[in-house]
Amino acid sequence: MHAFTIHTPPLAAIASVVVAALLTGCSSVSKATPSAAVNVVTTVAPITSIAAAIGDGRVNVTGVIPEGTNSHTYEPKPSMAETLAQADVLYVNGLGLEDPTVKLARELIGEGSEVVALGDRALPRSEWIYDFSFPRAGGKPNPHLWTDPRLAVRYAAVIRDDLSSRDPAGRTTFEANYQRFQSSVALLERGMRKAFATIPANNRKLLTYHDGYAYFARDYGWKVIGAIQTSDFEDPTGREVVRLIDQIRAEKVPAIFGSEVFPSPVLAQISEETGVRYVDQLRDDDLPGEPGSADHSWLGLMRANFTIMTRAMGGDASALSRMPLQTPTASNAGYPQ
Repeated sequence: MHAFTIHTPPLAAIASVVVAALLTGCSSVSKATPSAAVNVVTTVAPITSIAAAIGDGRVNVTGVIPEGTNSHTYEPKPSMAETLAQADVLYVNGLGLEDPTVKLARELIGEGSEVVALGDRALPRSEWIYDFSFPRAGGKPNPHLWTDPRLAVRYAAVIRDDLSSRDPAGRTTFEANYQRFQSSVALLERGMRKAFATIPANNRKLLTYHDGYAYFARDYGWKVIGAIQTSDFEDPTGREVVRLIDQIRAEKVPAIFGSEVFPSPVLAQISEETGVRYVDQLRDDDLPGEPGSADHSWLGLMRANFTIMTRAMGGDASALSRMPLQTPTASNAGYPQ
């Protein structure tokens, strides 16, 4: 989700390389049979985590977009050809988030495999958000549904139903895993409500590095007042910085939020100009901890972000920070680092 450029060859060049590799060196790769585990490939790490939680015990889950990279523009490396060729299904966020990855994947995944856009299935077009970062004129809505716990549950339901159609014998397992995930989200939401209730109402406003919380704000009573990195992934102009400074002073927010992965000199400058605290600890799709640890999961990511937000805005985050991570972790998934 960050303004980080991945220097890779053009898509056409990559496609020609990986297709050649498949024809010459990967011809012996076989697809999963009905009696084998479903081979699930995913894009961003939060989706990898949710897929692993729902498929736990019956699926192989492998992510293709490294954590901490720009998923809007990332193009898979040729080394991912075999992973994509073996996929029974590729779960993507959709809403235009991973267009380069999806374009290449459609050329590589085998016959009978499918690309499933979770966001497109989870949320009707009438509820898509177009905003200052993702204007309707640009043709792409804000794609960051997974930072909204209510929508993450919908992602889980889409995955449950899709996996059940591919592996009917696993339907009971997928449903049980979904129920555990849903219960964990309900526990998270209880902690969120308690924590957010301690924040002064006028403080529930977000100026962030990336415009990743539009759906969360709509569902949980926050207001997004701006973002440094908009849909073109360029730093704001001097005039735009002045406007943001004026807005921060008018809104009287106690803190602005940056990324833990990529420092923002612009946000640091705005913080210095306004005297507002700069908290550079939020993550959009880079999970906390190391793969295999309990907090390296969608749930761990959300607990960490909402805890940071609550404390920075003058609230008591203890209801969140003490919350156990009960959902199955994604330790059985492959995360490219």
